[in-house]
Formats: sequence, structure tokens, C-alpha cells
Amino acid sequence: MKHNSICILGGTGFVGKYIASRLVSSGKHVRILTRNRNNHRDLLVLPNLELVEADVFDTSQLETHIKGMDAVINLIGILNERQHNGDGFRKAHVELPKSILGACLKLNIPRIIHMSALNADANLGPSFYLRTKGEGENALHTFSSGRLAVTSFRPSVIFGPGDSFLNRFAMLLKIIPFFFPLASANARFAPVYVGDVADRFVQALDDKSTFGKHYDLCGPEEYSLKQLVEYTATTLGLKKHVIGLPDFISKIQAYTLEWFPGKPFSIDNYKSLKVDSVCQQSAHEPTSMDMIVPSYLGNDNRQTEYDALRKIARRL
Repeated sequence: MKHNSICILGGTGFVGKYIASRLVSSGKHVRILTRNRNNHRDLLVLPNLELVEADVFDTSQLETHIKGMDAVINLIGILNERQHNGDGFRKAHVELPKSILGACLKLNIPRIIHMSALNADANLGPSFYLRTKGEGENALHTFSSGRLAVTSFRPSVIFGPGDSFLNRFAMLLKIIPFFFPLASANARFAPVYVGDVADRFVQALDDKSTFGKHYDLCGPEEYSLKQLVEYTATTLGLKKHVIGLPDFISKIQAYTLEWFPGKPFSIDNYKSLKVDSVCQQSAHEPTSMDMIVPSYLGNDNRQTEYDALRKIARRL
């Protein structure tokens, strides 16, 4: 069957906006659930898009708003929690996917596409983040067998206009003078372009060959974290000496920053970085950082995002 009406959870986020844009441009009807509708009214420039205020962690509200949909895309995830015991990760990465699955089974919604993470592993993941991502992914695939179709994607770090990865380093590089101390500098990534990720989600929607599958998503090049920060500095035209911190100092930094407002770096982040975020298979997404990053890095690209959404709206 064709899946023509799609509900996106996490659709107001970085990746969600790209997926929503591609779905409506292909003629799909999209419903996005959000905690605060007024904060994301820019999305309403997209035709065939509903923006609905709801608490997706409330099962009754979730069922009410996904009823009648052909598919659900779950993009909700957190990199840090308010607590320090894993309960926040479990709520977002395990309990919510289970609720989504139960609601879809109850309402006969035949399709779920799920955002997991590279190295997600319920048993061997070194951090709460990776273990809970693995547990949630496993639950969807295990308990949906034969009753609805699930596809999971596991990306490395995602870059593109509006990202919170390279742009965060860009901000820090601008305000920290001379030397830039970097924890876990040798951790490796294969950054993948948000547009490629969005394309894979949309292409998988009606593709039966993807049903029940798990896909790792990586870009064409691998970098250490230090190389990524140096690349960011070079792209910005900044002369900064990036100093990789020894592992024990990285760990101390993580323990310290864990208690700062907003948790800029946590012990769970540190543990996640103990596993390289690179793909083992040879297939990679096509878009390199050099093709995209220089056009946006360091700029306030909110207006650029709005203009892109309006351009799509005018085309339809």
C-alpha cells in the first residue's frame, strides 16, 4: 500500500523539518505533534502539513492524534537527561517507542520508521544513551513481527544548516581565545548530511524491501573529533590550536560539566564517545561536508531555513 498520511514525532527538530519538507513535496499529508505549537509556526508554510499540540508521552493523546494515519515516523531522542541514572533516556528511547508500537497495533497503523543511533546496543552499549537506543529499537522490531512493518535508521553524527554539532563548536571557537581544549579528541565519526538522512526516510516509506531492516547511515569520509573541530575553525577562518585532552582529564571534565546548566558535556556523552561512530560496511551516503558546510557554518541560518521552506511551498 501507499502510505499517504504520516505522523511525525519529533518533526519540529533539525532532522524532522527536512523529512517533513520532502514528504509534502512528494504529495504526502503530514501531521507533526509538538509540545508547543506557537514555537514552530514557521512549519505552517508547508502545504498539507498539520501542526498539533500534544504530549506524545501521554498514551491517550498519542492514540488520538495518530488515529487514521498510514505511518508514524519517530525521531524523538535526547543526548542528555536531567537525572543521572538513565531514567530520562529510558523514557524517551524505550518507553515511548513501546507506546508508539502499542498504539499503532491498536489502531491498525501498518508502518513505523524509527530513528535509532549508530552503535545502539541494548547489551554492549557503553552509555545509557546507546543502551536505551538499542533496547527501544529491539522492542519495535521484536514485538511488531508479522503485524506491522518497522524500519530503523542508525546515523552517525548529522550535519547540515541548523545542526547543533558543528554550529556548537563554531560558537565555542569564536569565544574561546588562542587554545581550544577538547575532550575525547580521538573519537571518530563519519558525519552524514541531513538531506541524505531525510531522503532515506522518505524513500523507505513505501519500499517493502526495507521492512524489518536496520540501516547504518554514514557520510563518505571519517574524521576524528579533533579533525572536525579543526575543520570548523579553518572553515570559519579562525586560527586556533586544538589541544586533545588526555583521557583521564576528559573524564574529569565530563563529570564536572555534567552538573552545569544544560549539561554541555556529560559522563554519558564521554562513555558514548568510547565507541567510534563509523560504519563497518562500505556503502555510504553521497554528500561530503565540503559540499555543504562552507555555505552555512558560523552563520545565523534560521532565515535560510525559513526561505527554503517557503520555496518548497511555492513550488507545490
